[in-house]
Amino acid sequence: MSLNERISKIIEYSQLTPSEFADEIDVQRSSISHITSGRNKPSLEFIIKIKSRFPELLWDWLVTGEGEMLKSQLPESEINEEHIEEEKIKTTPLPDLFTMMNDDDEFGSDETEMEAPKSSPGESFIPAQDKAPEKISESQRLENSSDQILGQILGNQTNKIKRIVLFYENGKFESFEP
Repeated sequence: MSLNERISKIIEYSQLTPSEFADEIDVQRSSISHITSGRNKPSLEFIIKIKSRFPELLWDWLVTGEGEMLKSQLPESEINEEHIEEEKIKTTPLPDLFTMMNDDDEFGSDETEMEAPKSSPGESFIPAQDKAPEKISESQRLENSSDQILGQILGNQTNKIKRIVLFYENGKFESFEP
């Protein structure tokens, strides 16, 4: 069974329409259609959203298609083993800063005796540029005026201009015929 077919089966299991299912797992409605039709493959984020909304689904079945779909379909011994493994993962504490300090009897004892390392520049030196940047304002005129540009265009062309159309930002336009 393909991943797309498994997602269709989950939609049937949820007893929701595809659009309600999309809203339920907080994805776009079109993505459900694309995935169930086989056009697209679901992303990891999509699968995680399904699993977080339906925790009774088994990861193995959802990802690989192996085993049972629901935890309730597993034999009692496998459920207990899986629960124990999840508990081991959840209850393994990581050491924090304070427990590490309590375990280290010499913590902070020789900090005052240590010499500071020779300082090296933290950033590389970038020489200043010789050329001053040119200041350009929004109202600065172009080097050539529009009359000069039109004169150059008209003078350089062997073909004659039939029409010039100017379009303005507000949607209006003007048409000029020489």
